[in-house]
Amino acid sequence: MDSLLKWIVPWEFSWAFLTIFLFTCLLYLRGCRRLRVSRGRRLLFWLGMAIIYLSLHTYLDFYAEHEFFVHRLQQLLLHHLTPLLIVATYPGSVLRAGLPLRWRARVLLPLQRSWPWRLLSGVLLNPLVVTVLFTGFVLIWLIPSWQTLAMLDWRVYRFMNWTMLISGFAYWSLVLDHRPHPPGRMVAGLRVLSPAITMTPQIVAGAIVTFSRTDLYPIFEICGRAFTFNVMTGQLIGGAITWVPAAMIESVGGLLALRQWLRLSRSGRLPRRPPRPPRRRPVADVPLSR
Repeated sequence: MDSLLKWIVPWEFSWAFLTIFLFTCLLYLRGCRRLRVSRGRRLLFWLGMAIIYLSLHTYLDFYAEHEFFVHRLQQLLLHHLTPLLIVATYPGSVLRAGLPLRWRARVLLPLQRSWPWRLLSGVLLNPLVVTVLFTGFVLIWLIPSWQTLAMLDWRVYRFMNWTMLISGFAYWSLVLDHRPHPPGRMVAGLRVLSPAITMTPQIVAGAIVTFSRTDLYPIFEICGRAFTFNVMTGQLIGGAITWVPAAMIESVGGLLALRQWLRLSRSGRLPRRPPRPPRRRPVADVPLSR
């Protein structure tokens, strides 16, 4: 029993995380009472929420701070798998239905219509910005100096985890959008191609870490490693996690986007290009008869 409690008790307690987590769960429960949500969608949503909690608010976080490969596993769950699982259930309408009617009418609707919100969402949800941030945060936090800074300062460490999680949700919400373009922000064909684009630099970075012959992250040795096996073995496993499973998850996301594209095409919801007018052939000058 004590060993089980050890894993459940947070390594670093956070009121902010716990408040946001419980509020999201409450909204989803209220929304499920007002809308019909299939069991499969509910199961994937709660599985994703459980992974978020286990990754950020249990003793697993201790190992993520003391072993590079566990840290890479944590980032893989926060950045790739969990956002994909939750976004694939399309929880937006359920969470919105979970809000009290007064909140939706007096807070949410005016906020969505305000120009600061439209400006902020227009920039932060721009497909190019989201794609760059989604890939960039993976590469930035793999830089040894930035990784060292995150491990030495708890505020940077939490900022790192939140950037990975939020950028993952923003990216997959664009790729798995079930609406055509417009009002969707990304063209349907680009949604299918985008995961192939974003996974390429991550594969390269993972390969560099995997095949490196030097210890790129000695900060884990300074903080004290949780396991006793070879340092380079842990780095090799961490690089492989960044390389192979991440690419596989993004491939699954691309297939889901392809499925949405085909569904939109079959239902005739994709915008059609107007037919080009036929080219007129120039009429040769006919000499006038005298």
